[in-house]
Amino acid sequence: MIPHISRRDFLARTSNGFGLTALAALMGDSAYAGIGSDQSPRTPKLPPRAKNVIFCYMSGGVSHVDTFDPKPALEKFAGKPMPGEVLRTQFNNNGTIQPAHWAFKNYGQSGLPISDMLPFMGDVADELCVIRSMTAKFSEHAQGNFFMHTGFPFLGYPSAGAWTTYGLGSQSNNLPGYVVLQSGNAGVPHGGSGLFSNGFLPAIHQASIIRADQGEAVRNIKPREAAHLQRRKLDFINSLDKGFASTVDSNPQVEAAIRNYELAWRMQSAVPELCDLTGESELTKKLYGLDDPEPQKAAYARQCLLARRLVERGVRFVELSTLAYNVGGGNGANPWDHHGDLKKGHGKMGNQIGQPIAALIKDLKARDLLEDTLVIWAGEFGRTPFAQGKDGRDHNPYGFTVWMAGGGVKGGHIHGSTDEFGYHAAEDPCTVYDLWATVLHLLGLDHKALTYRFSGRDIRLTDVHGKVIHPIIA
Repeated sequence: MIPHISRRDFLARTSNGFGLTALAALMGDSAYAGIGSDQSPRTPKLPPRAKNVIFCYMSGGVSHVDTFDPKPALEKFAGKPMPGEVLRTQFNNNGTIQPAHWAFKNYGQSGLPISDMLPFMGDVADELCVIRSMTAKFSEHAQGNFFMHTGFPFLGYPSAGAWTTYGLGSQSNNLPGYVVLQSGNAGVPHGGSGLFSNGFLPAIHQASIIRADQGEAVRNIKPREAAHLQRRKLDFINSLDKGFASTVDSNPQVEAAIRNYELAWRMQSAVPELCDLTGESELTKKLYGLDDPEPQKAAYARQCLLARRLVERGVRFVELSTLAYNVGGGNGANPWDHHGDLKKGHGKMGNQIGQPIAALIKDLKARDLLEDTLVIWAGEFGRTPFAQGKDGRDHNPYGFTVWMAGGGVKGGHIHGSTDEFGYHAAEDPCTVYDLWATVLHLLGLDHKALTYRFSGRDIRLTDVHGKVIHPIIA
């Protein structure tokens, strides 16, 4: 008979116990039937329009007046000082009004205007719901990134992806509910991995980073020992666990650790299968641009294709990461951050993301997945309509563009507007809180009711703000 031991003693004696306990649970069907999984899918309280989210995050701040928000006044008044007050910018090296570097064309039955920087996006114009009046509270990258991801400007709060799996669970048994894809030289935006954190939510809701183009997509995902050695360890841990389980009191951190180890075990086979694209047709790979000679574009294309494969497998929230060219200030953390040489830098970024994202939307639609998948395209802020120095643009949180597609939003639709120069939101201004309130609503979640008690307060993704943007819902 195994003697009574405390949790402290148990942990001290079995350094790798939780991982092997998790394996025992999987290899002996009913060993841990009493421990529920926070990833199990839950029925939303509201009628859902979407089941999954793909977040195409444009770190660094995309110029809306060069992409989705044409402003003829910039051409008319080019080279002249901005009329009215110019608010403080990040570097205060403010020049005169700078026209868009690309012409705009109208696409689709909706006639949605998109710049020549993103010609492939014209093919899916009628799927896009463009919000031209987004605003943010912060003009510095780290604060802006945290704010866009968590609703708060600093470390320690759960990401939108974590809130999503907390509210809905996941439909995938073998993959995390929240995945961040990286490839090539894609870096983590300023703010670090805390942008993808579970914060104070249970650990199962933290994002897992998958390197889309590496042999080992998740570090240490390949087994390091033979199956019979694992079996012997599992038998030993099982014998300890029978005594331990009868004495341990309920501990959510212990349960979360066990669930994570259980998931890690299942991922050993699921992740390599996910990243193996041999079953994809050559036509599909070409559609995304995997064969493109430009390596950053091909790397981002792989992320987009894997995003589709992830939602097919029931992963609830997927975030993509852009790659950098180190032009005009754009670097690994902020690829769109072009304080100089904006035409070159934005041109390279547009070439990188345009075809793969358009292909993702087409592919989702062709497979009847777009109706249930909400695609979001956003950065932490926009850029100024006036030049920074000679040929850059500074940060502008006062009015910029994000768009969504699928998942219950109106396609070929424009909501809100900025002023004639694209400087401030003028009509139907929206906030980051409104954006996430709307996303949660489309997923069948009430943003006011999705809370977690922490430090004496019921905290939510939208803090104490936010309203659903009903006019964009189909």
